[in-house]
Amino acid sequence: MDQRVFWVFASAVCLLSLTVHSSSGQTYPLTDEGGLGRVFDGIGGLSGGGATSRLLVNYAEPYRSQILDYLFKPNFGASLHILKVEIGGDAQTTDGTEPSHMHYENDENFFRGYEWWLMKEAKKRNPNITLIALPWAFPGWVGRGKNWPYDFPDVTAAYVVNWVIGAKKYHDLDIQYIGIWNERSFNSKYIKLLRYTLDKTGLESVRIVASDNLWEPITLSLTLDPELSSAVDVIGAHYPGTTTVPEALTTKKKLWSSEDYSTFNDDVGGGCWARILNQNYVNGQMTATISWNLVASYYQELPFGRDGLMTAQEPWSGNYVVESPIWITAHSTQFTQPGWTYLQTVGHFAQGGSYVALTDGNGNLTVVIETMTHDHSICIRPPLPPFNVTSQNATFQLKGSFASIKELQVWRSHFDLKAKKHSLFEKLPPVKLVDGSFTLNLAEDEVYTLTTIRTGQKGSFPEPPPSARFPKAYKDNFDTRNPPFSEAPNFADQTGVFEYYINLTDPGPHTFTLRQVVTERPITWATDADQTVTVIGDYQWQNMMVTCDVFMENVQSGGVFVAARVDKGGQSVRSAKGVFFWVFADGSYKVTNDLAGQSVLAEGQSGTRPFDWHNLSLSVKGQSASGMLDGRQLWNVTGVSSPKNGWAAIGTHSFELAQFDNFNVLAE
Repeated sequence: MDQRVFWVFASAVCLLSLTVHSSSGQTYPLTDEGGLGRVFDGIGGLSGGGATSRLLVNYAEPYRSQILDYLFKPNFGASLHILKVEIGGDAQTTDGTEPSHMHYENDENFFRGYEWWLMKEAKKRNPNITLIALPWAFPGWVGRGKNWPYDFPDVTAAYVVNWVIGAKKYHDLDIQYIGIWNERSFNSKYIKLLRYTLDKTGLESVRIVASDNLWEPITLSLTLDPELSSAVDVIGAHYPGTTTVPEALTTKKKLWSSEDYSTFNDDVGGGCWARILNQNYVNGQMTATISWNLVASYYQELPFGRDGLMTAQEPWSGNYVVESPIWITAHSTQFTQPGWTYLQTVGHFAQGGSYVALTDGNGNLTVVIETMTHDHSICIRPPLPPFNVTSQNATFQLKGSFASIKELQVWRSHFDLKAKKHSLFEKLPPVKLVDGSFTLNLAEDEVYTLTTIRTGQKGSFPEPPPSARFPKAYKDNFDTRNPPFSEAPNFADQTGVFEYYINLTDPGPHTFTLRQVVTERPITWATDADQTVTVIGDYQWQNMMVTCDVFMENVQSGGVFVAARVDKGGQSVRSAKGVFFWVFADGSYKVTNDLAGQSVLAEGQSGTRPFDWHNLSLSVKGQSASGMLDGRQLWNVTGVSSPKNGWAAIGTHSFELAQFDNFNVLAE
């Protein structure tokens, strides 16, 4: 069938599914008689937890702005209401490390990282966007020698509040909420002290989300501790499975799914997102849902690859992909705003699926419907119990202040997972109401929005450049006098933080370098490696030569490396394997098959020393590897059978200061 004829036919079928009379099916009232439900707080995305927007900043224009428009621009794409970001803690927090604004206790820098930039770009597009921040980890000094941030709650509170103050002072960003999270528990003393510190510094308007993890034990503590209850404004849960606990409802606090989704952004991922956006409120009275993560802009082979609302992981090519969750989000965000109110008349359909309805209190009404089937809406967590959804007729009867509505705009998405012919966020002709009533013929795996709002739009740009692998020949001398970001392009820090550095003591060829700056193990829930490491390149690379100038600053036990075929990163980085060529300040070298340095392939004397530049060159081809130091052959090994492929990398022997320059990789 001709493509144009097919779509005309499909549109006609859609029209037939919108009727105003039906003798079968259930009737569902939509009314504000008897009052309204909870106030809607919005739908958002999460940048961080960790380093999930790392590659986004490296995109050239116009592609970077196009990606941002799809995420934040009102009435265009996802049109997000909320942006939640990580307060970097110099530690691995899932897919990488984000830098702290205070590496050391006497250190402050509010221009590290890219979250400041991202928040400003979001505000530029949507001045009303809600900004939330949460520390997943902390620099080691906050714990005063312990891997726990709450033994000295005054120190931790001052550290977090300092970030909030810096956001306003240096970037004119008003942070509206601060989250409190730790996998082990929450600390009521810290929450109270954080509230006190915020108030003392004039930040009374900043609200607290706690425990930003589980419904319990925070809910019970709120009911038993009035002072704690007055400090907490929102109970946040991660991956709640659309349900809450009765005790949380009795607190009268706002309930949020403050981290959710975490699912591969294929069509099943889009179905997951559609189901939980509705059912988080229908089942759990949650008034905000925030996706982890905002945009899959990190190397796909890291943990939870492509778990964002869209994909932007190729800054070197400019390619990005607008995935189905963007348009599923639009079904809600383009036709509601924070401050709207849910109707009490929301719920499940008789034959499966759910519906929510919201009003702005000024006569506008938006109804969002989903009929996602079980197998087409599975989220990565928690497990999804069995349920059935079948095609059905559903009649809606508008009452109360909505009874006079005569027409509703209609937007529809349909997932046809058998034919792989999806229709996403398509505008259909308006539905005319008769006596305040209309009927829909709901098929499986559909999302509908019916609304009085007329400003919806399916935004678009010309197709981005085609996808391409990371370039096989890549070099960076880090000679950037005023870098827009503290990180070098495409390097993805996994343990430690590698920042641009101006070496004022060396006005020669190494004035501008990349420096590893974390000198103490950070406080983190993830298992950071004992060695610092940043990866770059194409995970499929097998044969390559990696060359880099290195400079050790630790006299006693300093050490640095270049590496090839690094096979793991993120929260699994501690067990990474590859080929690692190390040199040490004591004049020795070592070649290992693992980041931990336990599987030794070769070792000996190198003559290397601290505070002197050396050039390392590592060549790996098949099962052979060799290394050169300052232009001379140092070692050669055979029998390197695994791993077969992986990234290039540089790093240090421990948490220590070291510099890198003139990085070069050539892959076959």
